[in-house]
Amino acid sequence: MSEQHQHTSHQSHGHQHGHLLGHRHGHQHAHHSESSNIALAFWLNFGFALIEIVGGILTNSVAIIADAIHDLGDSLAIGFAWVASKIATRQPTQKYSYGYRRWSLLSALISGLILLVGSGWVLSEAIPRLWQPQLPHTGGMFVLAIFGIAVNGAAVLRLRRGKTQNEKVLSWHLLEDVLGWVAVMLGAILMYFTGWAWLDPVLCIGFTVFILFNVLKSLRQTLALFLQVTPDPVLQQQITTELNALEFVKAVHHLHLWSLDGEQHVLTMHVELTADAALAEQLHYKQRIAQLLAPYSLSHTTVEFELSGEICRDA
Repeated sequence: MSEQHQHTSHQSHGHQHGHLLGHRHGHQHAHHSESSNIALAFWLNFGFALIEIVGGILTNSVAIIADAIHDLGDSLAIGFAWVASKIATRQPTQKYSYGYRRWSLLSALISGLILLVGSGWVLSEAIPRLWQPQLPHTGGMFVLAIFGIAVNGAAVLRLRRGKTQNEKVLSWHLLEDVLGWVAVMLGAILMYFTGWAWLDPVLCIGFTVFILFNVLKSLRQTLALFLQVTPDPVLQQQITTELNALEFVKAVHHLHLWSLDGEQHVLTMHVELTADAALAEQLHYKQRIAQLLAPYSLSHTTVEFELSGEICRDA
């Protein structure tokens, strides 16, 4: 059995040492910036979600309460991302041999379930108001909407400065909140001038259905990763085809592609050789396979060679 790693060798030890020091310093600086940006976004969003809950009750607006549940869910997602950004830097241990990346999946599952429960409760409050609408305090709604646009907008701008994918994804998530508050503001203005109280539950149901759609989609992806479903069947087939095209490969079987967290993938496989090969030849074959897999940026790859006539122990 041989382990394929995603690191290339350098021509000199001095060059490698300097490169690694510079890379480590840059990585630590980027990680610190990412963590601080996510932390600020978390506290802004979480603090305002609490204000929203109180404000929604005081203004008698189910639309604001719905957005408060949404923001609370976003706060959980941001908080888990913040924790995950710290935990993910830990080195693998004997207990966590693949590292800590799957903790982010657990956090995604928990936040998704909380959002499902919260959305169900909001719908149970909003739907009856379609038949018995209650005009909320539109002035209070308008003030909260302006505040919501400012707070979420500040969090978006802070995360937009970041370079990591984590920050970019979260910034788009918070941008949805800004647009939601714009809708609340417009709804408050319309209700103030028209007295259309039914707009409040309609806005609430619209927000909640949108949240549920995205939460169910996310939960489906999360559960698939927990069940170790192949994250990319097309990629798996492409890798299999390219491996079988190598002249020293007779067949590939027990090829398993799964993901730690949706981004970092793991690949294991048995490669049956066309003929017996000395250790030096096997080393050459390993290098060829490593070159073939390098463009796919796999986190972990394990390849076991099977010599001619050898019985697969996992058959």
